Amino acid sequence: MKTLPLILVAAMVALASQSQPVLPLRPPPGLPPGQPSPTTVAAKDPVNYLIRVEWKEPKGDPKSLELLTAEGNFEFDGLQKNSVKINNNDVPVTLKLSGSLTALSDEKGRLQLFLGRTVPYVTGSYGSVPGGSSTYSQMSVGLQSSFIVKFGQPAVIQTDENGQISVLVKRLAD
Repeated sequence: MKTLPLILVAAMVALASQSQPVLPLRPPPGLPPGQPSPTTVAAKDPVNYLIRVEWKEPKGDPKSLELLTAEGNFEFDGLQKNSVKINNNDVPVTLKLSGSLTALSDEKGRLQLFLGRTVPYVTGSYGSVPGGSSTYSQMSVGLQSSFIVKFGQPAVIQTDENGQISVLVKRLAD
């Protein structure tokens, strides 16, 4: 019977020696009082960004779209002023701007965006010419891109014989 208490005492000593004492966290030596440690992540103050997309067509005035957003995803779906006529009917053309903005620093960010529109096109016709009708569908066309922007500086992101697209992202101060 004397061995049972001895075994219990040995088991308790073994368990106690395996546990680690909990020490309070201390800042590294040499930091002034109140100074956060280098391993502490400072929370960023949220800011707004103004995104301006401008497109120029060879024959026509420049068009633009501006939106205010915070860091993260954004999306705009709307109708363009001009429409397409099919059999004397005005068929709307939509405009879509979507993407995401990630600030890399106070001066730069990563912008991923899609700028596009729907374009109606005739898929068939029936009836006689003066009173005939047409059926149509709409096709989505546009630019999908991801790039680095310098806040406050415009960047040309696409140029071809159909025109030019530029983007300006401004970081707005409080």
